[in-house]
Amino acid sequence: MIISIGSDHAGYMLRAALRDYLQKKGHQVLDRGASSSSEPYSYVQAGRMVAKDVSEGAAEKGIAICGTGIGISISCNKRLGIRCALCLNEFMAKMARRHNDANILAMGARVVGVSLAESITDSFLSATFDGGRHKERVDDIES
Repeated sequence: MIISIGSDHAGYMLRAALRDYLQKKGHQVLDRGASSSSEPYSYVQAGRMVAKDVSEGAAEKGIAICGTGIGISISCNKRLGIRCALCLNEFMAKMARRHNDANILAMGARVVGVSLAESITDSFLSATFDGGRHKERVDDIES
């Protein structure tokens, strides 16, 4: 799977760890955003890049990381066709995919550690959309 992953400076270290984790699992990763944790970088810009990759089909899914995950999830959700879900645990990630057909996972580097982030990511990527009554609601979001 092709996954776009982006972050601001606060999420840089978690992004780097997840990038390596995903590559080891055989995914192709589009790495976006801050080039270090010491130089300020806007979560808005990082979110826009991930959202653009997903909405234009360059990536199948996205992962967006900032300090809390809040700002970058808001930024991603500004783009038409994006359903970015801020998830703090595996259940939220699974349900974001199953019920909301989320196409971008947002996390906070100051909220979750690397091991938990890996587990959340696995739950997000392995879950599939249930469709049915949920599809009507997802379609309603787009209108």
